Amino acid sequence: MGPILNGLVKLQSVENRLRAAKAKLARCRRNVIIQENQVRNLQNALEAKKEEIQLTKFQSDRLELELKSKDEQVAKLRASLNTARTNKEYAAVLTQLNTTKADNSKVETQILELLKDIEADEAECKDIRNQIEQQKQHLEKTRKESEELAIKYQAEIDEVQKEWNKVAKTISKEPLEIFKRVAETFDGQAVAVIEQQEGKTGAYSCGGCFMGITAESVNMLMTKDEVIRCPNCTRILVLTSEEHT
Repeated sequence: MGPILNGLVKLQSVENRLRAAKAKLARCRRNVIIQENQVRNLQNALEAKKEEIQLTKFQSDRLELELKSKDEQVAKLRASLNTARTNKEYAAVLTQLNTTKADNSKVETQILELLKDIEADEAECKDIRNQIEQQKQHLEKTRKESEELAIKYQAEIDEVQKEWNKVAKTISKEPLEIFKRVAETFDGQAVAVIEQQEGKTGAYSCGGCFMGITAESVNMLMTKDEVIRCPNCTRILVLTSEEHT
């Protein structure tokens, strides 16, 4: 290969290292975001549980008022028993009294169940608060470690970027622009090595998309130092050292 293709192959190597360094920095920062999201999710869960407690308390208070009203009704019915003039009137009041007392018992049971729910939810709130506190501590530790690693990875990126710029200066404008465009399309993989298909003489494929490459393209790469692109994926094609020889 001539200086153009050799330069592109070298640039591809540096591009791979540059993207790997940037990926490490991105992962480092993403860890902090993940921890922040976990804290936020726990805080949302706490708020939802607190709202649930408020709703349950509202239901309990409503039933308490209903029970108070029924207790007053029971007291009136008991007073009415003492003033009943006939057995029939007495029996009717007594039936109403027993029905009201039975209703009261049901309401009391409902109130007790709601109070149990409130107690359980408050215990769950306490547990979520503990989780939030632990997660915040973990977040601060992760953030500190991330900041330290970010400085290290950024320094690595800066060094590799200098090397990338140095290699890029050795490549003419048009091939360099093609490299940049294809690299953006394929996550940095702009150059693809032509591979000979196993067991097939004169049959070649693109090492990027694995689609067939004509023998004419291979012959051109053997004789010319110019950019030839895969007709399928548009990557820049190069030969291995074995094929070139």
